[in-house]
Amino acid sequence: MKWNNKFNYPKSSRSNEDGFRKYLFGEEKLPSVTSILQATKSEEDKAALENWKQRIGVQEANKIKTEASNRGTSMHSYIENFLRGRINESFFESNEQYKNMAKEIIDKGIKGKLEEIYGMETTLHYPKKYAGTADLIGIYEGKQCCLDFKQSNRLKKAEYIQDYFLQLGAYTLAHNVVYKTNITLGAILLCTVDNFYQEFKIEGSELLMYQNLFLERVKKFNEMDN
Repeated sequence: MKWNNKFNYPKSSRSNEDGFRKYLFGEEKLPSVTSILQATKSEEDKAALENWKQRIGVQEANKIKTEASNRGTSMHSYIENFLRGRINESFFESNEQYKNMAKEIIDKGIKGKLEEIYGMETTLHYPKKYAGTADLIGIYEGKQCCLDFKQSNRLKKAEYIQDYFLQLGAYTLAHNVVYKTNITLGAILLCTVDNFYQEFKIEGSELLMYQNLFLERVKKFNEMDN
């Protein structure tokens, strides 16, 4: 794989306002993709989350959430450092959980598939609508693609990760609008804590569907905000 600084991705500052993450672009303060998705969850999804918290206890739920967040951050960092050539495969000799998870994603999802990297932890925005940070933009299996690296406590089914697909829709749409690209592929590379690797792809008309569905969530968010 090789780096290709084809696009001039901007730097952006972030802040939390009224419980929402926002990105500052010039004079624009744009809500983050994740904040929009969180705020516009269906009542059914909100109820399911609340029931889970009550079932296991709020303290335990917060503990699980914090552990997952820390593990995901560490896993992302190792994948990024590997792709930047800052570490070699000797780091895999460690038996730390998140490193083993990173190894699964690198070995099964990246090697032989990722051809070019345009940017990692790339700040993207759709002017006047939203902003967010994509894990990786580049050429994947011969196509321009947005990649997202995920970790999970258990195996996932596609119907349980609709928000992941909506994120890909948001990022690819923003990139296509601002940089005049035609990204038609989004991929989730996921590893569980038990080191099971999963890959989910959306492309073509399915990706277009998720782009439009995300715009509907943006509209809903703006109506709520007003």
